[in-house]
Amino acid sequence: MLHWPNFSIDTCKRWVKTAALAILLFALSLSFSAVSYAKRPSSSMPAGNPVTDGRALLRFALPIDNQTVRELQVSLEDIGNHIRSKRWGPISSDVSKASRILSIRESDILKSIPEAKQPEAQTLVAQVKEGIAELEKAVETKDREKVIDLKAKILGSVGEIEELMVTGFPFEVPAKYANLPQLKGRATVAVETDKGTITVVVDGYSAPVTAGNFVDLVDRGFYDGLPFIRSEESYVLQTGDPEGKEVGFIDPGTGKYRNVPLEVLVREDKEPVYGITLEDAGRYRDEPVLPFSAFGAVAMARAEAEPDSGSSQFFFFLFEPELTPAGLNLLDGRYAVFGYTIEGKEVLDKLRQGDKIISAKVIKGKENLVQPQV
Repeated sequence: MLHWPNFSIDTCKRWVKTAALAILLFALSLSFSAVSYAKRPSSSMPAGNPVTDGRALLRFALPIDNQTVRELQVSLEDIGNHIRSKRWGPISSDVSKASRILSIRESDILKSIPEAKQPEAQTLVAQVKEGIAELEKAVETKDREKVIDLKAKILGSVGEIEELMVTGFPFEVPAKYANLPQLKGRATVAVETDKGTITVVVDGYSAPVTAGNFVDLVDRGFYDGLPFIRSEESYVLQTGDPEGKEVGFIDPGTGKYRNVPLEVLVREDKEPVYGITLEDAGRYRDEPVLPFSAFGAVAMARAEAEPDSGSSQFFFFLFEPELTPAGLNLLDGRYAVFGYTIEGKEVLDKLRQGDKIISAKVIKGKENLVQPQV
């Protein structure tokens, strides 16, 4: 097991109230010392409030270069910034902008989609148009719950359109990692626990080696029956420690411990940074494509002093704004996020140390897993 030093969440909360943010972030860093264990196509997120929704982060992380569909997405995502406080004026403006984009620039969206996928894309665009028409009515009547529901459905369709724009893998993984499984795309994993099921989308476009290792282990049944070994309320939930003296995966084909490198893709970079934290690389101000800003972010555990010591242990980040302000914590660039929880967030709240994974299965995207060439 990879051990953490003792760390009290209550103590951290007191620090938040009495100390500067720098002290808070330093405390977070210490606790995870703990866990022991050319330009890329547009993955940029809009300026303003950090994005805290995992599905939105996954949409923004897609390696596409179509400004029009990004403007459409941003206008719809922005509704979430206003709906809680019922700021109907800005919401109405966002919906109107989305409607105008589709009315005037639909062809700009469709031109980025391969010919063979055009019928599917056109069907999705029609669904988005219908959804926006319904959304306009819901905004007029100030039906908050319906606006929330329609926004999610429309953005789901927008995300599918964006996925159709991805025509190939965006970069070459360094040859030194050819001995490791790689995920050349995305996969969806269902993790059944004794408290319920969690669904995770794993992003190989941004972290192909880390995601490939995880999907390979899921496919092997490695995680089935393993317990959660760490549970810190409003912080982390960790698992993946196998029985016995080993703290990671021993490849039965080689008899060797599988090490996975630290892998972090920075916004606007063409390929990930490997084997070094962003801080040690002098890039501490740079922002990862997959940040620790959403509840249920999934990341690789490792030894603090060894960036390439990851193997099978991973953790769910239980984002708590008071402790870890979105876009402003020292976990970004120090640990590799490789996916986000899209369903079952309430299950994460229930799980505790000692609870178990009953089974983990790849339910979508297994064809994107590329095994090492012998």
